[in-house]
Amino acid sequence: METIKGPAIQLFNFAEAISISRRSPEKLFKILDLHDALMDLMPDIDSVFQMKTAESIRVQAAEILSRLGEAARGILSEFENAVLREPSRVPVPGGTIHPLTRYVMNYISLISDYKQTMNDLIVSKPSAGSRDTSLAHLFMMNNVHYIVQKVKGSPELREMIGDDYLKKLTGKFRQAATSYQRATWVRVLYCLRDEGLHVSGGFSSGVSKNALRERFKAFNAMFEEVHRTQATWLIPDNQLREELRISISEKLIPAYRSFLGRFRSHIESGKHPENYIKYTVEDLETAVLDFFEGYPVSPHLRRRSQ
Repeated sequence: METIKGPAIQLFNFAEAISISRRSPEKLFKILDLHDALMDLMPDIDSVFQMKTAESIRVQAAEILSRLGEAARGILSEFENAVLREPSRVPVPGGTIHPLTRYVMNYISLISDYKQTMNDLIVSKPSAGSRDTSLAHLFMMNNVHYIVQKVKGSPELREMIGDDYLKKLTGKFRQAATSYQRATWVRVLYCLRDEGLHVSGGFSSGVSKNALRERFKAFNAMFEEVHRTQATWLIPDNQLREELRISISEKLIPAYRSFLGRFRSHIESGKHPENYIKYTVEDLETAVLDFFEGYPVSPHLRRRSQ
């Protein structure tokens, strides 16, 4: 590892310099070659530089791989814009093949040699760390809903789109709303389950106070994080925003009320119950009203009781 550390960094620096150079269409294929070569090397890089002291090299390689992918996407976008900006309005002699047609088709033919790489870089969904899954579903819901409302408000658009496809789009934004709720709230509601709280001893059974305290702490932390981030997210349509809040409340509030009703006494009989039961049902109802307004809120929930 020590022997090849220096040359490896030099090699990565070269790839990094290429990834940040000026983006022009003719560079795409060399960048894709570099990307594929580095991708093939990643297992060896992880193996050779597996020691904790070499973590920075593994991180650098992964970052450069990501930058090369971003450069390829950017170049393809530049290529598209260059075609759209083509100013030629002069008819070609005798109606023959336009030079732009020839250039574009030759370019696309070359791209086809990199079909799998391009599919991974462009068609595939963002990786788990690069975009919040809940936010991705919310984005899809907002945008498809906007399209549906525009089409519904225009007889001409509606006729052009057709009711069958409009129905498909409506289903798509509703599915995105469902996916958002699943991605966000399943893990929050999971804290309010009974499993793992009960203990048995001899002829009696009871509730583990330690497990219950941890469960309340986990719920508080998760809900506070969701509240903090998703208050800054925005649903511009008032009706859609209200519908989603109601749907969240219908899942969250009864589950929390039930959990609180069953286990409140176990916490209140111990020390510092306020550290674990931080919120009333009314506090959560108030907090849900902050969601999707598009502006930051206090890091702690507003407590109606205060």
